Amino acid sequence: MTSVSDSVVERKIRVMLVFGGRSGEHPISCATAAGVLSAIDRDRFEVIPVGITPDGRWLRVPDDPSLYELDGDTGATIEPGPRQLAVVPGDSAFFEFDSVATAEISALDLGMVDVVFPLLHGPYGEDGTFQGLMEMADLHYVGCGVSASALSMGKHLTKTVLAGRGLPVGQWKFIPPRQWVEDREGVLEQCEALGLPLFVKPTRAGSSLGISKVERFEDLGEAIDQARLFDPRVIVEAMNPGREIECAVLGGRNGSEPRVAPLGEIVLQAGDFYDYETKYVDHDSVSLQCPADLPEGVAARMQEAAIDAFETLECEGLARVDFFYNPDTESFIINEVNTLPGFTPFSMYPMMWSRAGVEYRDLVTELIELALERPLGLR
Repeated sequence: MTSVSDSVVERKIRVMLVFGGRSGEHPISCATAAGVLSAIDRDRFEVIPVGITPDGRWLRVPDDPSLYELDGDTGATIEPGPRQLAVVPGDSAFFEFDSVATAEISALDLGMVDVVFPLLHGPYGEDGTFQGLMEMADLHYVGCGVSASALSMGKHLTKTVLAGRGLPVGQWKFIPPRQWVEDREGVLEQCEALGLPLFVKPTRAGSSLGISKVERFEDLGEAIDQARLFDPRVIVEAMNPGREIECAVLGGRNGSEPRVAPLGEIVLQAGDFYDYETKYVDHDSVSLQCPADLPEGVAARMQEAAIDAFETLECEGLARVDFFYNPDTESFIINEVNTLPGFTPFSMYPMMWSRAGVEYRDLVTELIELALERPLGLR
């Protein structure tokens, strides 16, 4: 950790875990926090847990993983409290204050936080907004920066940039709010050119929230309306035949090339696609085959494409690159790039690194060290 000061090395590194948030993935973020709180190396790190309520208030919350775990399909929610946090640029970036007291009540300085570990999935966390706040406050933080987070969160922007690089991304149609309102029938006609079946997705949502598989054109309008409940911007994708393959990417140390874990394949025991239920609730209906059974040379090409996508989008820290692989043609397309992939202990990203010999606790440590290694300011 060459960029960490001697004073930090001599004491525990103060890590602020931030989770919850304003997106529909609030419970998943809490579940991720439960995993990290349970695994983080307490001999090296002092942990400051901070929860963000669904309406955006920051709170100091208990350091108790059991409070944030998923219970079946029910997740935790960060509830409002009387004491809130403020973020202020400078040597002491975080202050706690009494939200019901008068302005004369002095704030409690939490002291300098060495690094922030955002566990915020979805909008207002994974989309560059939180990262911009950290940049403004001059704080080290885990994961991708502002532009990479914003580009990767917007599925149509990801595909546009990767296609410009010459990487394969499949066929798709982006539906901005005004076009849907003003020319609904015209949009439906354009989408029909993609053929059936279609996948309709909120552009900036994750965890498969709001996604529909459309097998009849007469159902397409309703599916778009459903997706718009999560995001007014919607993307419609043509069906990409083949197997779903994932690549876990980890940033290189001291500016070296990003690293990749063995490719993993999502194998569904039931259901049409990898939806919210199979990701977080019904674990028996999905399994990970890692390394994926792929012909000689194909895995290497996919890993090279994952690194190319990671660097093209200027990702840092971590990302998961998702592919569809067609065994009949031995070709593949990039489906998505996730800058904060599922990070519970049973999520695919840490599982793939575990198969590479990097266990969950060590992966958490590596990500914190990468964040501390990265210089502040423009880079």
